[in-house]
Amino acid sequence: MLKTGILNPQINSLLSRVRHTNTVVIADRGFPFWSEIETIDISLVDDIPTVLNVLQAVAANFVIGKAWMASEFRNAASAATLSAYTSLLPPIQFESHTEFKRRIPFAIGLIRTADTTPYCNVILESA
Repeated sequence: MLKTGILNPQINSLLSRVRHTNTVVIADRGFPFWSEIETIDISLVDDIPTVLNVLQAVAANFVIGKAWMASEFRNAASAATLSAYTSLLPPIQFESHTEFKRRIPFAIGLIRTADTTPYCNVILESA
């Protein structure tokens, strides 16, 4: 039995299948369903867990080469929230929400959280 790290077996399985340059999405509660990719829904109630909670857990054992977020996030998030993301990620590549969503079908999986922060979704590319 696992005692530390990510305890969710579906997330462990997804992350163990990520290879060089594969991408994984960590999304908020309102993110659209994409039938083409595996989705793991870990939402419980509003903001439990958040994208940032999952990102912190994933970043501990995942080599993040690139990260993308919607440029709208910079206006929607507080300075503290933006700082929390930038401290965990390589330089974030911001792009319009429309362009961001065009990357989703190429991900190998999506982890849906209960986050209510607008535009907090992030795409991680394995280094």
